[in-house]
Amino acid sequence: MDIETFETYSLYIGIGLLIGFMAFIVWDLAKESKAGRFGTVILFVVLGLCLLGFILKGILVQLIG
Repeated sequence: MDIETFETYSLYIGIGLLIGFMAFIVWDLAKESKAGRFGTVILFVVLGLCLLGFILKGILVQLIG
């Protein structure tokens, strides 16, 4: 395995772990603040939009060049 492949895999694994950790933080925040169902959904929607932006960025980079 060359260094470029290792860096690519490490990036996606690291980002995946970071996203999972952020989801845990948001869930814990919602639980601690007693946000209720609607508040928890809003928190996760915002996190999901950030994830969607990261995925779209990767797709656009591949399409453009």
